[in-house]
Amino acid sequence: MRVCLASTSPARRMLLRHAGIEPLLQAPDVDEEGVIATVEAEEGRTLLPAEHVLLLARRKAAAVVASLARTDPDFEGLIVGGDSMFELDGEILGKPYEPEVAVARWRAMRGRTGVLHSGHSVYRVGPGRAPTEAYAVADAAVTFADDVSDAEIDAYVATGEPLLVAGAFTVDSLGGPFISRVEGDPSTVVGMSLSTLRRLAGELDIVWTTLWNRGGAPSTS
Repeated sequence: MRVCLASTSPARRMLLRHAGIEPLLQAPDVDEEGVIATVEAEEGRTLLPAEHVLLLARRKAAAVVASLARTDPDFEGLIVGGDSMFELDGEILGKPYEPEVAVARWRAMRGRTGVLHSGHSVYRVGPGRAPTEAYAVADAAVTFADDVSDAEIDAYVATGEPLLVAGAFTVDSLGGPFISRVEGDPSTVVGMSLSTLRRLAGELDIVWTTLWNRGGAPSTS
């Protein structure tokens, strides 16, 4: 029973590795902006954050399911797709990309609480069986320390770390000391909720411990 991560995200890969799973990695061929624009045009409305992340997580996982069916038809296991976005006072804060944007965002976020929305899609696939899917959204509230100084913000942004992550922060690296509280599964803020993945695997009749394949976490299959 293998696990394929429909992503090349180092954070998501590290989460699974720390949980005893060495995943295969495959980047999904999904035009994320195009998918969202098409669905919003069809429905005549802006998707809510939870709808946004779940739609992309499901499309990513489905794309890799289709790809593996062509390239590795004997693959047996789980395919995991995910997507995340950060919401603060109803505003979606994606990747800042530019240092000045990250600095302004951090000055606005300190002392405040936002919500990290994380979509999850898990497919069980195998030779001779139709793919089956379980999916869910996990949320975690993140409170930023109110005493973070401008100098600390400038130094953090100068590292480059916050420029390419949703919300302009991490909880498991250099940004962690500037976060005072996380309510919910902490791994949600890193990229995927491990407790949610375990529950979804269970819905597909997979015992989580049978997925362990790294040293220190022997398989029980």
